[in-house]
This record gives sequence, C-alpha cells and structure tokens, in this order.
Amino acid sequence: MVTILGRNKNNRRFISVRWKLVSTYLLLIVVSLIIINVFISQTILNIYLNQEKLEYLTEANTLSNRLKYYMMPSKTLNLVDYIGPIIEPRSQKIDSRIIVVDKNNIVIEDSNSAHIGQEFKHSEINDALKGKNVHGLYNFKKLGHVLYTAVPIKLDNEIVGAVLISASINSVYEELAQINNKLILISVTSIIFIALLSFIFASYLSSPIERFTRIISQISQDKLNQRIKMDTNDEFKKMADSFNIMLNKLDQVDKQRKDFVANVSHELRTPLSSMKLLSESLIHQEESNIDIYKEFLKDINSEVNRLNNIIDDLLYLVDLDKEKLTLNYGTTYINFLLERIVTRLQPLAKEKSIDLELKLKEKVQISIDSDKIQQSIINIIHNAIKYTPKEGQVKVSLYTKGKNAIIEIKDNGIGIDKESLSHVFDRFYRVDKARARNTGGTGLGLSIAYQIVSLHQGTIKVESEVGEGSTFYIMLPTDIGID
Repeated sequence: MVTILGRNKNNRRFISVRWKLVSTYLLLIVVSLIIINVFISQTILNIYLNQEKLEYLTEANTLSNRLKYYMMPSKTLNLVDYIGPIIEPRSQKIDSRIIVVDKNNIVIEDSNSAHIGQEFKHSEINDALKGKNVHGLYNFKKLGHVLYTAVPIKLDNEIVGAVLISASINSVYEELAQINNKLILISVTSIIFIALLSFIFASYLSSPIERFTRIISQISQDKLNQRIKMDTNDEFKKMADSFNIMLNKLDQVDKQRKDFVANVSHELRTPLSSMKLLSESLIHQEESNIDIYKEFLKDINSEVNRLNNIIDDLLYLVDLDKEKLTLNYGTTYINFLLERIVTRLQPLAKEKSIDLELKLKEKVQISIDSDKIQQSIINIIHNAIKYTPKEGQVKVSLYTKGKNAIIEIKDNGIGIDKESLSHVFDRFYRVDKARARNTGGTGLGLSIAYQIVSLHQGTIKVESEVGEGSTFYIMLPTDIGID
C-alpha cells in the first residue's frame, strides 16, 4: 500500500507544472537543435561537395585542353603512347581514376587499364559528348562515396572526345562525421545545461503557483485568515494582491454570515423568551383575574407582532439579496411622494413633540419604483424620529445636484460615533444596543433602505456627530429606469 502511494506521489510530481514547463522547454530545444544540426551538416556537406566538384572540374578541363591535340584520328600514331604518359601521373597525383574516350564512346586511355579499346557508355560520358560539364554522386558498397566528373574534349569547336574523372570523396563524409559528432556533443551538453536552467527557471515560475495551491487548500479547510505574500513585481504579484482582496472579502462575508446568524438567533429568541415567560406566568396564575389575562395576552400579542416583523424583514432582505424583486419603474413626482410620507409620519412625530419639516427646494420628477423608494424613505425618517429626543427636529429636503436627485433627512438626535458610521447599514447593527432594544424595531430598516436604493443604482450616505444629530442623503440618478 505504501509503494502504491509513493508511486502515485511520483506520478503527480511528473505531471506538475514544473515538469510540464521543463519538458516543454527541452522538447523545443531538442527539436530546434535537431533542425539546426541537420541544416549545419547539410550546409557543410554542400560546401565540401561544391569544393570537390570545382577542383575536379578544373582538373578535367585542364586535361581536356592538353589532350585535344592528340585526339585527331591517325593510322600511323598510337594515341595511347601519347595520352598515357599524361593521364597516369595525373591520376596518381589526384588519387583518382581517369578515363578518356573518343567521340564514339571508345576508351582511348584508362588509368586502371580496364576498359581500353572498349565501348564505354556511361551517363556522365554521354552527357559530356553532348557538350555538357556534368557531375554524378554515387555510394557503392565497396568503394563508398564516389564523385564522377565528365567534360567534353573540343577541337575547333567540335567535340572529339570526353574525359571522366572518378574520385573517392569518403574523406569528405569522414570529416563531416567528425563535425556531426562534435555537433552532437555540443548539443547534448547544451541540452543538459538548458535542462538545469529550465528546472531552476520552472521552479521559480511554479513556486507562486504552489503557494497559491497551498493557500487554496488551507482555505478549503475554512482557514480564511491565510494570505499570499509575493515579493515579485510581475503578474503573480497582481494575482496575489487580487487573491488577497478576495480573501479579505470572503473573510468579511464569513464574519458577517456568523454575525448575521448570531443576531437572527438573538432577535428571534428575545420575543420567544418573552412569550414563554408570559405564558408560564399565566399557567401558574392562581387567580382568574380577567384583566391580568388580558394584559398578559396583549404583551404576548405584541411579541408575536414583533416576531412577525422580524421574519417579514428577513424574507424581504433575502429577496433583495437574490434580486428576486422586480422594480416597477414609473414616472414619479418626488415632491408629492415626500408630502405623503411626511403626512403619514406626522402623528408619530407629534407623539414625541418633534418638529417634522419638509422643504421642497426644487420640483423633481424621475422614473422609479415609488412603492419601494417610499419604504426606503419611511425607514430612514422613522429611524430619525426614533432616535431624536422629545421636542427635537427632523428636516426632510429635496433638491438636485448634478445628475442626482437628493433627498436629505436631517435630525438633531443622539448622533452616531465615527466607529459605527461604516456599519449603520449592516443587518441588526445598533449603535446603542440597550437604547435600541427599548425603542423597538428589528434593526433591519436601514439595511433594507440601503438595498432598495442600491437596486435603483443610487447610494445612501450618512454624516453624523455624537450629540449633534445625523444627516442621511438618498441620491437617486435622474436617468434610472430609462431605456
């Protein structure tokens, strides 16, 4: 079992990015070196062969010029006696076989004395008798590589014969083999050196990826506090920064999720505990006083309503998060909308002797979902009334700035400290939990308002000083809902 695991581990190692990079580099290098070596080898061979061809062509032409005066037919002269002394020493000097034929393909002289007096119809001889300078390369089993060079013998512009030189060029291929061996040695050394550099380079490249893999593996185990440190100044650095930002958001979302669950549990448990306590008190009540029963049942009913409000707000927020809500855009006169809202909330303000004032600085008409925006505005104004002491003041203003319609809600209430300002739109967040519990509510009003305005592509901003009050700005684009 251990052997199998070890084998699997090695297999994974050889299919890693590092080995893929190294193998890719090596494959490219090997293919490139093969192509280069073949090209160099063929180029050198061509250079050597062209040099040999040129030397033997010069030699053949020299012989042709010396022999042309001896090629005249004569009954009294034996041409071999005159041509032989020229051919034989030359053949020995260039270590090649020389054959001279007349225009009828009859061999006049052969340095090997094998074909004298015989008809010799070789392709190169035939081409030379047609006036061409030709070469032929052959590879024989016994002799090896042989170069044939044939030129015509001309006298007074008439072809009277031909000269054929047969030379071994095995030395060319032997020298080329030595060069190829050196090229192979250099190539192998280069491959080994490049393989080491590639492995180091691949390790450098794959190191960030391995770091990412390790961090991701830890994240899968709910370790969201991990971060990637990258000292490079390349794409990996940018990717690490983006990844860390994502981790920060995930960590924040996870904390919000845990806080949300804890807050929901607490908010639901509070009315349930109150109802349990009240119902137990009724059960253990010895006297059957109807007024006491009514008072207790009234309190229980109040807690049920509170529980229903929490559940309704939670369901509404879930729908907002999932973007299930369909915004029914319609042209809305914001001035009339605010007048209805203020009129509706006046009784609540009068209960605390709060001056609820509406200032319509401009006439604003935009396309919105009036019911949803109305709920958002009511939540914020209601919140302002709730946290403004008796005989305080809440001012609602309407004006435009740039491409935004702005609804400003300003109070002179208890205010919000700077640490809490960034959390006022979080679910169940309360600046003063003790006071908030007494004032009632679910702690979801501002969060719902923020979500609704965001769905309208708008924003909500808040400014506040402790003891001086708060100002909320609902900013709605004037071009929303327009196709």
